This record gives sequence, C-alpha cells and structure tokens, in this order.
Amino acid sequence: MADDLGDEWWESQPAAAGSPGVLAANANSSDALCGPSKTWIWTELNQRASSLQKPSGDEEGRDTEMMQQDTAPVPEPSQETKQPMECFLTQAKETKEETRKTKKWKKKKISEILAKSEPKPGTPGDLQQLIKDHYSGSRSVIELEELNLPDSCFLKANDLTHSLSSYLKEICPKWVKLRKTHSEKKSVLMLIMCSSAVRALELIRSLTAFKGDAKVMKLFAKHIKVREQVKFLENRVIHLGVGTPGRIKELVKQDGLNLNPLKFLVFDWNWRDQKLRRMMDIPEIRKEVFELLDMGVFSLCKSESLKLGLF
Repeated sequence: MADDLGDEWWESQPAAAGSPGVLAANANSSDALCGPSKTWIWTELNQRASSLQKPSGDEEGRDTEMMQQDTAPVPEPSQETKQPMECFLTQAKETKEETRKTKKWKKKKISEILAKSEPKPGTPGDLQQLIKDHYSGSRSVIELEELNLPDSCFLKANDLTHSLSSYLKEICPKWVKLRKTHSEKKSVLMLIMCSSAVRALELIRSLTAFKGDAKVMKLFAKHIKVREQVKFLENRVIHLGVGTPGRIKELVKQDGLNLNPLKFLVFDWNWRDQKLRRMMDIPEIRKEVFELLDMGVFSLCKSESLKLGLF
C-alpha cells in the first residue's frame, strides 16, 4: 500500500494540532508556505496549542474554589456549654424543698388545734405536769418529789358547764358560814387568780349570785397602787379577792396579805383571751404563778388547810 502511494505515508499524515512535532514542522516549513495562507495556518495552530495547554476560565475558577474549601480552617466548637434552663430547674427544686421543710417544721397555732378538736377542761394532772416541767431544770429529783401535791388538796374541776357562781357554790357549799366567822384583817378566805385586770372585772361581776354580803377586793395593778391596797387590807376585813398573780405576789412580799387564813385558791384555768391563750399559756403569767406558789402555797396544800380549784 505504501508502494502505491509513492510517498512515505507518515510524512503526509496530519498530526495533532498541539503536538510539538506539528509546531516544529510548521516552523521548518515556514519558508515553503507563502502569502495569507501561511499566516492563517500559523495563527490557527497557536490558538489550538494554547487551548490544549491552558485550562479554561471556568475550570480554573472551580479548581480555586476546591483548593479554598480544602484549605479552609475548620471552625472550632464553641466553648460555651452552659444550660441556663437546667440551672433554673435545679433552683426551682431547691426552693420547693425549702418550702416543704418550712411547712413541715411550722408550729401550729392554737386556733388550728382547737378547730380540729374540742377544748378540753383543765384537770389536776395538768397543773401537776406544769409544776414538774417548770422546776425540772432547777430542782433535784428529791425536791421534785416534794413538790408533788396530794390529790386531796384538789377540788372538783370545772367541766365547762358551770358559771363562776355555780362552780363556787359546788366546791364551797358552806361559804355563808365561813364568811360570818372570818374577822382577820390583811387576809382573805378565797383568792381567784386570772390573767388580766379586764378579766378580773368580768369575774367580779359574775360573783353576784355567790358572794352575798361578802366583801370583794380588786387585786390587780391597773390604776391602783400597792400602798393603797396594803392600807385597805389593814383597815378592813376582806372575804374574797380577785386579781392577777403578779399583784397578789407583790402584796404577799410587802406583808400586806397573809396567806395562812386562805382556804380556797381558784385558777381561772379554762378561759381564753383574744389570742385563744389560757392564763397558764402566757409565759409571764405562768412564771408569776409559780413564784406565788413558792411563797407558802405548797406547804399549805400539803397541810391540807388550802384547797385548789380549776375553773
């Protein structure tokens, strides 16, 4: 086949436009070509070579973007890992627990206790227990046993059905006889202790059906001086006294009142004030009561010359 062509076939075969052989051949054959055909062919070859060797603008832009993506620094994870919602939840739980604790240890009011249960009348055992609790920190075991009052010194307690006059008639049926035989000054036959001067006036008004012709004296500190009461007791015979333990104790201390002729000592035990407190629930009154009992009342009870009543 090569023989038929006559010329060597590889010399006349067209080569790739961008190959170096073509460029060299074009350069060597520049002298053979002439005119405008030479210039056009040379320009065409150069354009094809440049298009093969250099990438296009789009491809170059894509390569640049890929390189930027590959070399771009990876953002570090944020160090702020606080969770404010969890903090609020824990605080809410703590506050709930604190409120539960405060509610758990909250002391109940007297009104709440009385609302759930009916009021119970005072008994001699209540007074005995108060005496034991009051002196347990300052007295020995032997001294506490000596303070135990015999049951015989207690009168029948009020069952919350009596008025003051009806109760006194029950515990002292021979009051008229005692009143007539009493003639000693600076003393009384019966003492009624209460928590305040206002309560003392109420009790005095409710004694009308019981006292008869007996002389009643107010024994409290409101608008009345101790000296005036001492003079009054020295000059007159008094059968019945109604007052507060603080003033009665002061009269005994100043030798204005003698407790030896005393026959009945009545506690206004079950009455409650506006705060629903009994007289022995008030610390100041309770302290004065026990100070008065230490001034000869315990010894009179043990000798059975004095009787105690809880109204």
